[in-house]
Amino acid sequence: MQGLEQSINNTEAHLNGLRRGSGPWEGHLSSSALSTATAIVALGAVDSLAHETCIRAGVDWLIDHQNQDGGWGDTAISKSNLSTTLLCWSALKKHGSSCDENLNRCDAWILQQVGSVEPDALVRAVVTRYGKDKTFSVPILMHCAICGTLGEKAWARVLPLPFELAAFPRAWFGAIGLPVVSYALPALIAIGHARFFQVPPAIWNPLRWLRALLWPGIRPMLKSLQPSSGGYLEATPLTSFVTMALASSGDADHPCVPGAVDFLKRSMRADGSWPIDTNLSTWGTTLAIKSQPLSLDPLLRGWLLGQQYREVHPFTHAAPGGWAWTDLPGGVPDADDTAGALIALWHSDEKSDLIRAGEAGITWLLDLQNRDGGIPTFCRGWGTLPFDRSTPELTAHALLAWHLWEPVVGPKLRDQIRSATVIAIRYLQSQQRQNGSWVPLWFGNEHAKDEENPVYGTAMVTAYLSGSRALAEKAEALIASGVAYLLKTQKGDGSWGGDETAPSSIEETAVALTALCRTGGSLAAREKAASWLISATREGTHFPPSPIGLYFARLWYHEQLYPVVWTLQALRSMSGGQ
Repeated sequence: MQGLEQSINNTEAHLNGLRRGSGPWEGHLSSSALSTATAIVALGAVDSLAHETCIRAGVDWLIDHQNQDGGWGDTAISKSNLSTTLLCWSALKKHGSSCDENLNRCDAWILQQVGSVEPDALVRAVVTRYGKDKTFSVPILMHCAICGTLGEKAWARVLPLPFELAAFPRAWFGAIGLPVVSYALPALIAIGHARFFQVPPAIWNPLRWLRALLWPGIRPMLKSLQPSSGGYLEATPLTSFVTMALASSGDADHPCVPGAVDFLKRSMRADGSWPIDTNLSTWGTTLAIKSQPLSLDPLLRGWLLGQQYREVHPFTHAAPGGWAWTDLPGGVPDADDTAGALIALWHSDEKSDLIRAGEAGITWLLDLQNRDGGIPTFCRGWGTLPFDRSTPELTAHALLAWHLWEPVVGPKLRDQIRSATVIAIRYLQSQQRQNGSWVPLWFGNEHAKDEENPVYGTAMVTAYLSGSRALAEKAEALIASGVAYLLKTQKGDGSWGGDETAPSSIEETAVALTALCRTGGSLAAREKAASWLISATREGTHFPPSPIGLYFARLWYHEQLYPVVWTLQALRSMSGGQ
């Protein structure tokens, strides 16, 4: 195919140019208006004078990146959404000056979306958007209360959180049914107490006395949950919410605040913005390794092995054996990164000395499997809220990792893999829609129906299931229907978007092409897709990213590495290299 080999060479050179010397890939996450708004409010709540320079730079960035319609999106190229707009609007009301025009435009956008800028209307809109999951709705309302945009008695409009539940043993959390997802325990504690401090229950209410009694024992948990970097999960929004909550409850001298403030200051970019997380280095590196069918070089091999958790995780109590998305101390082991690391390590020529690490990773994934057969992200049994449930793309990713390593692991573990595979495939059958698609948890598309991304989900599930001959034989019918969906949703020019209606992107076209290549799908469809990719990337030299990544609480992001690694993987697959 014309331009294919040149595009592969150019893309590989571009990817290697993004590498951190001879070490891993760090990538580059998009700047986030949401993160920027929360960071400046957190710093201002602690000491607005001491952090005036950072706050001013953040305000200027928000003003410069307001959308034409008056709202803000999660990235500079994202559509305006209510959550981010309310956070930015409130931050500017609190810390902006000479930005009346920006605020007026924002008022008009909120009025159009909500029908009113009155506090009760805003509360209803936020609560409706997130439903029973309070992971993000309560922090947004708290942020607005601190900034004065929820009117008089603002804190009474912030939904209470049962922070006293943190006193229970960690193993009980799944059964208790926390109103926030598993990774948000610091926010539950800090925000729950801030709301209690501002609006305590009536004196006759037993919760008043129970919470007051338990707080001295719960308060130190915020420090014990804090990594050495100071940033909870290495995430600006979570760290900011905890910090502003403590400051607003008269606890700005809490031992975790100096580290959190230092993290926020170090995380600010030169242009005054903040990303949603520090980096996705482990995830990006495993994607880069998998995009190139080469033997894993010793430096990357050693680095990747060094990221495996060998002890119980100090903050989440997760068992040893997993990998996180980053090599930084705020990372938490998760299913996608553990499966990705196992597959990347499989690229090593010599595996005899990797078996122990491989078995530990596989055991970690097997222990994570839910009763429905699916694989969740962080914690087994936390199925009541969206970001704790089983999800198809993680399940298929784990299946491929298991099957690659199955021939070399011990007989007992091999039997466990076989049993787990049966119910995992049954889960994938239950989650496949009638049109043959799967909807992923961690990727979406702002332009697709319900902001879902069935093209990405179907492409990833289909490609993973096709990554091992033994696995492909077990999932033959699932693969065939997934391929049929991808062919049906391919656009006339050979590209894909998040669904048949969404605009085309490099990321979605690349992952769909990889899936078709691995399954032996229509040659004509593959050739059209490859031609589109070659043209869209200017023969592997131009990779504009799209905001298809979903972070915690449905925060959109784009990542510099995604269009590069997936294009390289797709074009190599097209040329027969994978």
